[in-house]
Amino acid sequence: MARLFGTDGIRGVANVDLKPTTAYALGRAVAHRLVARGGSIVVGQDTRRSGDMFVAAIVAGATSLGVDVHVVGVVPTPAIAFIAGSGPFDAGIMVSASHNPADDNGLKVLDSNGLKLEDSIEDELEQLIWRTEELAGVTNGELGRMIDARERLADYRAHRLGLAAGIDGHGLRLVLDSANGSGSGIGAEILAATGAQVEVIHASPDGININVESGATAPASLARAVVATGADVGFALDGDADRLIAVDAAGRVVDGDQVLGILALDRLGRGELPGGGLVVSVLSNGGLQSVVEAAGGQVVRTPVGDKYILDGMQVSGAVLGGEKSGHVIVLEHTTSGDGIVTALEVLRVMTRRSAGLAELAGAIPMLPQQQRAVSARHKDQWEGDRVLQRAIATATERLGPAGRILVRPSGTEPALRVMVEGPDAALVTELADSLAALAGERLD
Repeated sequence: MARLFGTDGIRGVANVDLKPTTAYALGRAVAHRLVARGGSIVVGQDTRRSGDMFVAAIVAGATSLGVDVHVVGVVPTPAIAFIAGSGPFDAGIMVSASHNPADDNGLKVLDSNGLKLEDSIEDELEQLIWRTEELAGVTNGELGRMIDARERLADYRAHRLGLAAGIDGHGLRLVLDSANGSGSGIGAEILAATGAQVEVIHASPDGININVESGATAPASLARAVVATGADVGFALDGDADRLIAVDAAGRVVDGDQVLGILALDRLGRGELPGGGLVVSVLSNGGLQSVVEAAGGQVVRTPVGDKYILDGMQVSGAVLGGEKSGHVIVLEHTTSGDGIVTALEVLRVMTRRSAGLAELAGAIPMLPQQQRAVSARHKDQWEGDRVLQRAIATATERLGPAGRILVRPSGTEPALRVMVEGPDAALVTELADSLAALAGERLD
């Protein structure tokens, strides 16, 4: 039986792969495993129409075991992390599929500190989900209650507005793409508190347009808007606002690794990167590692997934980490990826250095890198396929010592992900295409 939990919670096509019965069972499992007697949980969602259905199911499940559920409505995922970690809650659940298509949805569980769960606890929850009918319910007088807790977002908003107030963005013009997601409204409010002039696009969610030709995974319209308006910089959130992709004044997308490099080099220069540590995933570009290490820093790599980034930060003592996808954790401000905080940090460096984003990004040259997502019903069988393994070995030899190949099953989709990196752009593209095609043939 396939594992329910991937690298970022439980995901699937809403009401097809991921049914409300799973959300109901998860509500019961969380109530049983994570909530102390008399405790409660907090639940939020992004703007997908299916969110209401899943929140209702979670509420039904948790309250059936006598646990109160505080519902905060549409909020960014980092807001749930903030609320769960600072309020009187034993756990938090965010209903979101992040950057995935609008028809998908997902269930992310956080602990009482607002942190993603260890794999072992997710395994326990999964077993409870399968055995949900074995969990005894309570009688009417002991049922939990659903509590309207929308006012809880005020604490998150106040904290982020405080961060923005420390940045002098007067004179800057920026465009914010909210992906028609849960950063719509609050993202622009916080960025405008820097004094910058903010134009907002894709901030009219209707339940079905989240991430549609917008946001961090589709920044083309943001790039056009930046150029058309003569803005200094553009920022694109994803559907639940936990990641950020930036665009410079010329409309060029700045790689997520370059954003990490900009923040790391700035902190290294000011002596505010303890031990020089920067934590990144195995996907991060070798160019980032070379630049940071040349500046006296140290790069630590982890498996893909922002919870593994945070684990690496806690072990190494680093205060900055993230993924090239745009998940960035600035530990003094947040324990989770937060696209709004990342945008503030980029603006802070731009204003401190009186430099444009293109100039700052130019200091972090990237090695040619190509990634492919291959639809694969048998994605977990790639290591046992000898033909594919021989092709990977041959491709690695052709790349030489300066190159690398990373193949891994997706933790959120039925796909195999192939990454090829090396100094020769044409060869990198050739090998990425050929390996992806072969994987598709062998594993479909």
